Amino acid sequence: MNVLVAGGDGFIGRPLCAELADRGHDVTAMSRSTPEEPLPEGVSHETGDVTDYDSIEPVVDGHDAVVNLVALSPLFSPTGGEEQHFSIHLEGTRYLVAAAEETGADRFLQQSALGADPDGPTNYIRAKGQAEEVVRDSGLDWTITRPSVVFGESGEFVKFTKLLAPPYVTPLPGGGKTRFQPIHVGDLVPILADALEADEHVGRTYDIGGPEKLTMAEVARLGHRADGRGVNVLPIPMPMAKIGLSVLDYVPGFPFGADQYRSLQMDNTVDDNDVSAFGVDEGDLTTLSSFLDLD
Repeated sequence: MNVLVAGGDGFIGRPLCAELADRGHDVTAMSRSTPEEPLPEGVSHETGDVTDYDSIEPVVDGHDAVVNLVALSPLFSPTGGEEQHFSIHLEGTRYLVAAAEETGADRFLQQSALGADPDGPTNYIRAKGQAEEVVRDSGLDWTITRPSVVFGESGEFVKFTKLLAPPYVTPLPGGGKTRFQPIHVGDLVPILADALEADEHVGRTYDIGGPEKLTMAEVARLGHRADGRGVNVLPIPMPMAKIGLSVLDYVPGFPFGADQYRSLQMDNTVDDNDVSAFGVDEGDLTTLSSFLDLD
């Protein structure tokens, strides 16, 4: 296949482009600007902005499949305001779908998010849920993947947790009991490639998690332990955290706000892990502690 990976210069995009190229596909990575570092061998690059249809339509043209990895992080407040979730996740998806339909692409792989819901409690979750509706309503052979948080080299999950929970004595909303099911990027990428290639995955939505469910406090302890430091968690009642983070919405440059507070009220775990649909056993996946060389 001729595959276009929108967001192909990113944390997940680069290894996915490499994986697809290794499988014999012709791969083009699309990003808003020229990559600062060389792309994987065999991967070409095109410039395109998903918020500008005219910039992406000629890039999509000539490809059999489109992978949409373009996303803002749910962990940090967007510098341009929370409405950016809708311009990038929703409108960006709408433009990519329209370009794929217009130019004759057949396959469309949408990277969504665990818990995506058109009526969800955060802007990120709502925008992701509404984007899923756009994909499902299209005439494309689509597949949607919904991973929990993804970790790995250059990933931001552990970095975010250590920033929210500094070492030694740290106050955490609700005592840091929000649960995550982190999956390593190296485990996720082959699943995404399989989801794009196999016809059996067309029209399916997959909830994907890693091998263990960890609270934010546990992630913080692991992250700081890898740095040779300890953490004692001081629980902060959620109502107090709501006030504090809501106020910080108005502090320039501060990465957390009301949306992040709302996200901390929801576990980010799967009920049934769909990695099994790709012949993967949870027990064979990379744990966060092994990634941090703590095992």
